[in-house]
Amino acid sequence: MTVEEVKNIIQNGENSYIEFKEEEIKAKELAEEIVAFSNSEGGIILIGVDDEGNIKGIKNSKLEETVMNVCRNNCIPNVIPSYESIEVDGKTIAIITIPKGLNKPYYTSDHKYYIRVGTTKRIASKEELLRLFETSGSLHYDISPVEGTSINDLNIDIIRDYFMKYNTFDLFEESKESIERILLNADILKEYDGKKVCTVGGLLVFGKNPEKYLPQNGVSFAHFNGNEITDELIDKKIITGRIQDVAEQLMVVIKNNMLTPSVINGLKREEREEYPMIVMREAIVNSLVHRNYSISGSKIRVLMYNDRIEFRSPGRLPNTVTIEKMKIGVSYARNPFLVKYMENMRYIDQLGRGIPMILKKMKELGAREPLLMEQGEEFILTIYRPDF
Repeated sequence: MTVEEVKNIIQNGENSYIEFKEEEIKAKELAEEIVAFSNSEGGIILIGVDDEGNIKGIKNSKLEETVMNVCRNNCIPNVIPSYESIEVDGKTIAIITIPKGLNKPYYTSDHKYYIRVGTTKRIASKEELLRLFETSGSLHYDISPVEGTSINDLNIDIIRDYFMKYNTFDLFEESKESIERILLNADILKEYDGKKVCTVGGLLVFGKNPEKYLPQNGVSFAHFNGNEITDELIDKKIITGRIQDVAEQLMVVIKNNMLTPSVINGLKREEREEYPMIVMREAIVNSLVHRNYSISGSKIRVLMYNDRIEFRSPGRLPNTVTIEKMKIGVSYARNPFLVKYMENMRYIDQLGRGIPMILKKMKELGAREPLLMEQGEEFILTIYRPDF
């Protein structure tokens, strides 16, 4: 890092990715800052700069060794930062660069989990901690229990049809105790606090009214006459219900909102859809199956513009998944329950094939390459309209 770059950082002040600390910082506090950055998006700690951005400098020649010991002994799992020192205005500043953690969640030696929020660190809330564990792959939210539910919140007829089709037995021929045992083994029910309650996935796939207990379920659709969210609103719908029903209803809504441009092929006029429905189906199912359902109050958003459709799913990518990996078919089942049941019901062809197929189909149509990106707590897939 150059002197000019360091000066610019100091001038702009602290933010979600930058923290200033003086040399006298205690090992415990430094570990908390490092853990917070590791559990978030990574960041930089400048040691030798006070909170107001005044350069105080450092004098300890063994500070690098101290920092590395803190990362090794006070941060669990161990964090491996990069360390460099630079002279600015005649004073030495230490630059500690903390990468985004690949082994979340991280915690301090006194078993506290910190996250970075704006310019400060704080202890992760129960919901935030749940997301960290889910991101690490050590917890799958879709098989967690939903308090206050019971078998009465499930549509047993739909469950019976499922087992008749895929497990070749009739659920109605079983006793009540046997039905409960089957549903427990299938992760549709779960023992919780001495009761048998529905799992998140059980409600999403087989529930009578999933959004009663999971208000984040469903999709918010909006169609704009233009390319900006401030343009005229043509259509708006909220679609809720079981995720397979949401998928089917959203397909119809998107199809009804698409133009059908025509081209002349020889002596015949042929109508073409704005977007291939196979691509729309894959984008819809991917959004429903892979979103982070532990983020409450946020539905999937599908925004349709004149030049593109955006599928905005709550939740960032899990630890080991990157956008480049997704493009070549590497995937991770954030919600293995949903993946399994939607795959059995033929909504999913094969895990990991969706994004490569979307890229291939849109390339064949001569459209701009679909954009995959993370923004805040959303993962966004943007599919651009082909030019006919």
